[in-house]
Amino acid sequence: MAIHDSSCGLCRIEMDNVTVRRGHSVLLSDVSLHIHCGELTALVGPNGAGKTTLLKALMGIVPHDGEVRHVNEHGKPLRIKVGYVPQHLDMDADTPMSVQDLITSALTRFPAWLGAPRKVRELARRVLSVTQCEQLLDRRVGALSGGELQRVLLALALEPMPDLLILDEPISGMDQNGVDLFYNMVGNLLKAHHMAILLVSHDFEMVRRHAQRVVLLRGGVLCDGTPDEVFASDEFAQVFGRMGGGAR
Repeated sequence: MAIHDSSCGLCRIEMDNVTVRRGHSVLLSDVSLHIHCGELTALVGPNGAGKTTLLKALMGIVPHDGEVRHVNEHGKPLRIKVGYVPQHLDMDADTPMSVQDLITSALTRFPAWLGAPRKVRELARRVLSVTQCEQLLDRRVGALSGGELQRVLLALALEPMPDLLILDEPISGMDQNGVDLFYNMVGNLLKAHHMAILLVSHDFEMVRRHAQRVVLLRGGVLCDGTPDEVFASDEFAQVFGRMGGGAR
């Protein structure tokens, strides 16, 4: 289970006319977009716009009409590895589970309650070292700060190194230092591994600073482009109002 670079040759994820329904309700309508490797693409939109539904369609969790394809530079289909970092981890804050236990349960078949052998501890340290948090190995998960927990979850999402990394509002509950550290790590991952990163965020300033591309959703794609293009668009203004501070 050694950490390794993405090597499948993924070039882009293509979504063509993707529609998701629940009963008679349309949750997402005719979404067509390309998500490219080497770019951080941010999904923005109001609550209920379909951002989480789009992520689930990409991961194959919900049925959909239309096509989702993963292709190389020649347009040939590929199977890809996907890493996912949720907004939060649903678990009892008083659970005795340690970070070591969490990693053991997620990445091996070894029962966490039996205590981790040396090889498993070495694996856990190696995984955590990618996000510079190996010092958290023996900490109780429920005692971690928001930033510490998200770095642990990011480390798990990177084993094995994915071709597509999905970040679903990953900085919720973090202080500013934690936010800056998290996004610096994500930027370094993008440069080092040339993966595709898809971020859901309501923090437009962080999106402006870190995303190469922005997709505005509200039941479907309203517009997409660079951060400045989207934030200056009439579609964005209709949803959120005009944004100052350099989005021209």
